[in-house]
This record gives sequence, structure tokens and C-alpha cells, in this order.
Amino acid sequence: MARGQRKTIEEKIAAKQEVIDALMTRVESEKRELDELFQEKKRKELEAVSDLIEDAGLQPEEVAEMLQEYMRSKAAVAS
Repeated sequence: MARGQRKTIEEKIAAKQEVIDALMTRVESEKRELDELFQEKKRKELEAVSDLIEDAGLQPEEVAEMLQEYMRSKAAVAS
């Protein structure tokens, strides 16, 4: 039974390099998509917090002050 012509080592190396390059391109693309998903999640979380602040009739500065006070009191308890 006759075989086809065997690839040279250089051809095998070139083929593997092409596969690796294609995979690296795919990985970079997937990383960009993941980053976009994280950004979308963060934006939605911030929108939810903003809506809560608005529904409570508070100003962002008031909320920041309350959070700082909460963190101070929590740090005092931990000490």
C-alpha cells in the first residue's frame, strides 16, 4: 500500500506554528470578549447602585459619607 509523500520536519514545524498562531489569535479574541463581559457586569452593578441611591432620595456624596463612616466603625470594632 503506497503512502503519500511525507512532510519534511520544516513543513511539520511550519504547520504547528500556524496552529499555535491561530490558537493565540483565538485566545486574544476570547480575552477581549471576557473583558467586555466584565465591563458590562460592572456597568450593570453601578446602574443598580445608582438606581438604589436615586430611589432612596440620596445624593452620591451622602452615600459616600455613610460608607466611609461604616468603614471607620468597622475598622474600630476590628481593632
